[in-house]
Amino acid sequence: MEENQLLALWESYDRKLSQNLVLNRQNAEDITKFKVKSLLSSMQPIKIFAILVGIVWVGFLDVIVINVWAYASPMFLISIGFHIVLTKLSIGVYIYQLVLINLVDINEPILSTQEKIAKLKSSTIWITRLLFLQLPAWTVFYWTKDLFQNLHAFQISIMVGVALGMAYLGIWLFKNIRFENRDKKWFRFLLGGIEWDPMMKAADLLEQIEKAKNEG
Repeated sequence: MEENQLLALWESYDRKLSQNLVLNRQNAEDITKFKVKSLLSSMQPIKIFAILVGIVWVGFLDVIVINVWAYASPMFLISIGFHIVLTKLSIGVYIYQLVLINLVDINEPILSTQEKIAKLKSSTIWITRLLFLQLPAWTVFYWTKDLFQNLHAFQISIMVGVALGMAYLGIWLFKNIRFENRDKKWFRFLLGGIEWDPMMKAADLLEQIEKAKNEG
């Protein structure tokens, strides 16, 4: 076989090999994008459930407030009002997250999907931080003037101590629930699960695609 023929065969083989590598890489990328979409979609049921339960719960609380407004203690109204506001805010965030998840398209650029995942992570962290701020409300909603008049100093000190402890814990969590603390045990205990892990796995898969592209 002449040298020119050998070169032609070699070039043909090399071209086919390159085409196969490109095709395999594209197939792997498409499969990974599908996994990303599947991971994010797995978060939808729990969010829909939370929205429905939240709507029922906040509606129930609204009815209570309306019926007791005239005679309820100021501390009760402040506590339940704060809880209602945060619950409604949470419902809004969950709806926003559902929209983001449904906007994810496996055919869109990776950067666009990464931006949506970043928004999902950011909104999840923020709403969790805000919800923990209501911890003191659960310890003071029953406080009334008559209650304190009928208690001993020791009992009052315990009540106030518990409320201050919950306030400190709520503020500490608000300050420390941040993405940079995601690998700490307490963070994973609070946020780990169906509302957090799928986002992290999806983000890791997209990073693998980017890394493979850069190496290629």
